[in-house]
This record gives sequence, structure tokens and C-alpha cells, in this order.
Amino acid sequence: MGIHDPQARPDAGGRTPAIDEVVAERLANPARRGVLAGGAVAGALALFSGAAARPAMAAEAPQRARRRPARLGFKPVARHRSDVLSVPEGYTASVLFRLGDPMAANVPAYRNDGTDPAATFAHRAGDHHDAIEYFGIGADGRPVPSSERGLLVMNHEAITAVFLHPNGPSVAGTGNARMRTSAEEVLREYYVHGVAVVEVERDAAGRWSYRQDSRFNRRVHTLTDAALSGPAAGTPYMVTRYSPNGTRTRGTVNNCAHGCTPWNTYLTCEENFANYFRRITADDDPKRTANERASFRRYGIGGIGRELWATVTPDTPDDLYGRWNAEVRGASAAEDYRNVPNTYGWVVEIDPFDPNAVPRKRTGLGRFAHEGCWLAPVRAGRPLVWYSGDDSRGEYIYKYVSDAPWDPADASRGIAAGDKYLDAGRLYAARFNADGTGEWLELRHGSAAINAASKGYAFADQADVLINVRLAADAVGATRMDRPEWGAVDPLTGEVYMTLTNNSEAMRPLSAVDAANPRHYNDARTNGSAQRGNPNGHIIRWQEARNDPAAAAFRWDIYLFGARAGSNPENVNLSGLTADNDFSSPDGLWFSPATSLCWIQTDDGAYTDVTNCMMLAAIPGRVGDGGEQARRTVVSTDSKGGVREVQTFVGAAPGDRLRRFLVGPVQCEITGVTETPDGRTMFVNIQHPGEDTRIADIGNPAAWPSHWPEGGSARPRSATVVITRNDGGQIGI
Repeated sequence: MGIHDPQARPDAGGRTPAIDEVVAERLANPARRGVLAGGAVAGALALFSGAAARPAMAAEAPQRARRRPARLGFKPVARHRSDVLSVPEGYTASVLFRLGDPMAANVPAYRNDGTDPAATFAHRAGDHHDAIEYFGIGADGRPVPSSERGLLVMNHEAITAVFLHPNGPSVAGTGNARMRTSAEEVLREYYVHGVAVVEVERDAAGRWSYRQDSRFNRRVHTLTDAALSGPAAGTPYMVTRYSPNGTRTRGTVNNCAHGCTPWNTYLTCEENFANYFRRITADDDPKRTANERASFRRYGIGGIGRELWATVTPDTPDDLYGRWNAEVRGASAAEDYRNVPNTYGWVVEIDPFDPNAVPRKRTGLGRFAHEGCWLAPVRAGRPLVWYSGDDSRGEYIYKYVSDAPWDPADASRGIAAGDKYLDAGRLYAARFNADGTGEWLELRHGSAAINAASKGYAFADQADVLINVRLAADAVGATRMDRPEWGAVDPLTGEVYMTLTNNSEAMRPLSAVDAANPRHYNDARTNGSAQRGNPNGHIIRWQEARNDPAAAAFRWDIYLFGARAGSNPENVNLSGLTADNDFSSPDGLWFSPATSLCWIQTDDGAYTDVTNCMMLAAIPGRVGDGGEQARRTVVSTDSKGGVREVQTFVGAAPGDRLRRFLVGPVQCEITGVTETPDGRTMFVNIQHPGEDTRIADIGNPAAWPSHWPEGGSARPRSATVVITRNDGGQIGI
């Protein structure tokens, strides 16, 4: 049954149209876009969000929240800039798994001085711990909802090279002639990127440790063979010297956020992959087609490569280093790596329970800077739906809808189930309309906007669309967002949340603010220096029509605006944040199935004059809970004295339902969070403490900004920490 707009006019028969019917009619008639009256939006949102109860998830753990807790059960942690990890009174945080920790029985302890042999890193924890997921495991090695033994699967996004080698990376030359002079260093960097699977267990005293000799321990890195799967696999766009038939590629890189499947596999997401390739545009562009040049520009593929991996000489017979050179160098694509960028930027499926399973890059979900891939509520007989953000300023939000309806019998099939659900489906980009409605725009070859005659890029087929999703989203007119990062689905309501980390005046000038990205202001630092645009970010949320994740329409509002406490409540601190819960640049986002709390993590550079990055706990409301105050006029300004008013929709002020739970060490990012099924143990990743250390200071530990977690004069290390309540209770409540 549809949910009705209380201010919609009855038809000739006296029937008031349902909200989803109104939206569908508006989408079909461009002249009617924006017809829902502003005064009706708050009430319509409130009704719409209550359309149905949350459907049951497949393979649910025994403890799953059925209602919201009345309040948060901890005192807020104070902001600080110290080189420590702070958690609330009554909680304990301990380090579990750090960069370099051995993952096989014969691997020695980490020296942490840059001298550990590169080959050993194939069996060590990687760097830059990021997204993380806990999979309970039984005595038979199969998935069960155990809170005592499990597999932690985590991403290792990138590296802090200054601490990875004895004296930082060895580089010679200048400009385009810069090159790496140590193959050993580059091999070490290859291994510390990617994904780790590590077995963990809790002893009788409640202490957690990881099993160094577990048969499940595994590293997936830049040298791991991977299968290309889905519509783009086996097409000419994927042909390389490594795989002349375009069905394989080597490795995964820049793994940021993640997702999961109902069949207990892990989805790692390749984010900022574009910068790893060498392609000197002045030399290579004349050898390329107009479409290739347009694709490279749109994805930012051009330059010497962020780590200079392609420059190591001599190369190996299997192109260990030259495979990162994306220039035309051979007589055909099967003789070089001109297409290698097309084999990255995907969602990669890994089976943590089968160490021999080959990872599969699922091309049906599109190629972009995937921040993550978050599963919507699962219903038997209905399609499976995943949401993704493209982590770059001015990019889009996407969702994928499987062609196949979910069959619970597939929950035991492991990665083979992905062939059924992840290789055939429809991909959409989101448009957020000014009236609080939204629509999902299908990215389909042959549609009116996406075809061989499309302006700016001639799409040849659906594989071309999926490889160049950004160009397809441009063509259909999706809404450019303020850097979409992590998403999360509320287990109680099915509503979807997504962090919009920040934007700058250069990327979104005052003239480009809109209802879904409404702020443009100066977040002045304590020293008076200006930060213009939307440096503090916000969190948007939406409710799908009829509470159906596969729906074509939705309603949205903005859940939270990042801001400094005390900043202007009319155009900056719209959520009324205080010293107990103010934050900037939201990034990580996760809902606990056990408690239904929403956890927010920051990756911030705007508020670091006051505090290190943090994690907050929230008891969220519903789309439209701002009531009569939901519709707000935001007055924005720019550095040139310009003024612009934009109307948006603001959720209820969080008040005490949002509190700071954790503050990390110096120059870290808080990213990745998961729990045991009982909600009594939390795992959180601390990424790149001390990341701004200068290579010139490598010989002077006193000059390093961080020595976390070991302290003293130790090199800082990314790490996973375990957080528990001293009384053994559930986290946060």
C-alpha cells in the first residue's frame, strides 16, 4: 500500500495519490519536477519513512537489536591532540594486530626499522588498516555467529613510505625522470597493500589475540592473481599482456571501505586506483582514441605514478614493475599494459573461509573510486541491492540491483553465489531533487542519454558503460556530491546513510551549492587561516519508496552537519553540535546489528587544530524527523563576497543522542569498525598515525609527531584495536 502525501490534491474520484505514484508521475514529466509543495515535504517524509518494518536479514546472529536504546551509556570523550588513544571511562582498548605482525608460523617478529625482508611481507599484516569485518567461525571451519572465535578481514589501503623502509623510499632523478632505485622496497610496498584475513579468538579471561599459525590466515595483495567477472570481463577493454583474453588481472590496490554478502564473503573496494599508473600524457595521448583520452581525463589517469612502481629497472620476465606503465608501448593491447587501468577500480569478492578461492573483480558493480559496497536488507524472492560512494569531490552515489531474486539456499554456496547475484544486474546513479525527493537513474547502454551518439563520449556497449561509469552518470544528470564515502544501512528502518566528507571552494563554488550539498562557508582555524567551501562535511540519508531497496524513487534529508561547536547555527552548525559531539569530515560509518547504534568515524584535516580524528556513537532518528524545522534556508557566502540562499532538509538536532566515543593518536585516521555478534567486543582500525613525518627527519625520532602504539622512539604503525566494556556489557549502551 502506498504512503500518501497529506497535501496532494485528490483525483476526480476523490482518491489521494500515493507518494510513490506522485514521484513516478513527476519523473515521467520533466515539467512537473519540483511540484511537491515545500510545506508538504516534512510530513510526507515522516509518513514515508514508516512504510514497513525492517525485513529479516539472512543468517542473522542471535543478538540483533529490535529497538533503539533509550540513551547512550557512556560519558563523552574530550577532544585532544595528544599521541594517545582515548576511550570512555569504564572501557579498555588494547592493540591486537599491527603493521608487520607475522601471519604464519615461520615468520619472525617485526623489527619495525625498515629492514624486514620484503618477501616476508607476503605473510605479515599490511599497512594503513582500513575497513574491517568480523566473521564468526565454528570448530568445523564454517561460518557461525560465534563471539569467541572469528576471522577478521581488513583492507590495507596504502602506505606511509617514510616508515616502511630504513630511510624512506629511495628515489633518483627529477620531474618525469624520477625513478625508484630499490626493487626490494617496491616489492615490500606491493605486499603491504591489499587485504588480510586473520583468525582471532577470545580466551577464558576475555583477552583477544590473533592466531599466527591459523590455516585461514591469508594476504591478498598487488601480486595476487584475480579473475575478472561480469559484463566487462573478456572484452577488448580488458586485454593486457598478462591476460590476452581479458579475463584475469594481477592484484588489488588502494582497498578502502568494503561490503559483505549473504553468503559470507567479503567485498573489498578499490578506491583511488588511478594514481598508481604511469602515463605521460604528452607522449601517450597522440596514440589514443578520443574516447580513451576522455576516459583518462575523467578518471585522472596521467602522470608518473604516486609510488613510481613502473620505473624499477631491470624488469622481470613477467613485468613485475612495467605492468604499472599504462602507455601504448607494443603493437597491440596484448603486448603491453595500455588497458591495465581498466582492470582496477572494482569491487573485489574474497572468500575468507576458503584460502584457495581466487578473488573475483565484479565488473557489474561499475568502475570508479569505490569507497565501499553496502548491502540493503535482504528479502527472499527479491533482488539483492548494494550501495556505493565514489570517493572524490563532486562524484556520485550509486546502487546496484541484482537481476536474480535472493534464494536463501544460496547462503551456503560461498563465492560461487557471487556469479549469480553480482555479475548480472542494473546499476544506478542518484539524483537528489530540491524538493526532498530523489530518483535512481539507470546507467544502461542504449538509453536516451547513454549511446554511441552521447555528447562528450560515445558509449559502445554496456561493458564500456561499466568501465566508464563516471561518464555515464554525467550523461544522465546525477547529482554531484561533496565527496561520497562510507554508507550504512539502519538495521531497524532500512534507511540508508552516507557520509559526504567535505568539499572545497575550488571544487564546488558558491554557484554550485544545491539542496543536498547546501553549505558554503569559511571554517576559520584557530590561527585565523581560512578554509572555504564545505570543509566539515555532512551525512545524508534516504528512505526508499515503499521501503523497497530496488525502488526507483526515494526521500532524503541531511542527518548531521559537521561543524565546530560555537560556529554559526544558521548556516554552519545546523545540527547544534556541542563540545561533547562536534566533529569534522565524517568518513567511516557503520550500524551495529546488536545495538542499532550508528558509529561515525572521521578522516579530518580541517579541525585538527583542535582535535585528532575521532569516532562518535549516535542514536539516529528517521528521515523527516526534523518536523516543522526540517525545511531550512541556508545562507552561504564565498571569498569574493557573494551570497546565495539554498533550501534544504535537516534532521532533528542530535543533542545527547550523539557523543564522542574515541579520539585517536596524532595524524591518524579512524577508519573501519566491526563487532562480535553479541555486541560486547568492538574492533576499530587506526590508520597512518604520524603520516606527515618528513623523510628528512627519519633519523631523528624526537621530531616525529607520533610513536603510537608502542611509544618511546618506536616508528608509528597502523593497527587494529580491541575495545571492551570493563563490566562485559554491550558497547555504547
